[in-house]
Amino acid sequence: MTHPLWPPYDLRVTTPRLELRLPTEDELAELAEVARAGLHEADEMPFAVPWTALPSPEFEWSFVRFHWRTRGSWEPEHWGLELGVYLDGRPIGAQGLYAADFARLRVVHSGSWLGREFRRRGLGKEMRIAILALAFDGLGAEVAETQAFADNAASIGVSRAVGYEENGTGRMAPQGEPRDTVRFRLTRERWLRERAARGFPRVGLEGVEPCLPLFGIG
Repeated sequence: MTHPLWPPYDLRVTTPRLELRLPTEDELAELAEVARAGLHEADEMPFAVPWTALPSPEFEWSFVRFHWRTRGSWEPEHWGLELGVYLDGRPIGAQGLYAADFARLRVVHSGSWLGREFRRRGLGKEMRIAILALAFDGLGAEVAETQAFADNAASIGVSRAVGYEENGTGRMAPQGEPRDTVRFRLTRERWLRERAARGFPRVGLEGVEPCLPLFGIG
């Protein structure tokens, strides 16, 4: 363990093409540049919090504060893991995993973003498979949940492609106007079946065990 004060810095989730890990301070700036370059069309808003609509430098300040806040507010009873996603060593997006009372409920929630230039290459699906492997195989989750706006075809497509089932609807108003969402749920049993049936890429996990107490299960 090279980071005894904060073991998640040693956590690595890898697929044939991607590496997911906590970004360093310098890498946060690089990730912000990817996001600032554009994640969606100007007339779209795929996020519950409209952070991509902020002008510079508020955008950059908000971006780094979010990552600091996520790490700084971590408690075993309520945690958020926001990993940078790297392709050939280059940052391309972020993949988050969140839970409350995980030790008892064993339910996780996920969220992600991917730089626009890296779309349509199956990377969004590979990111999701990677974080689900961490959740189910590394942490012993029993249920994974997510949601997307009803008009976010890309996110909905990824959820369906990795085996989630629809689990109701909701509403959010990121820019003041209410919009419908679609909720999804994936159980451990279905994850194992879908992984075997669909031939998901292999996922490697490193540095998980020292982190388990921080996830409330050590």
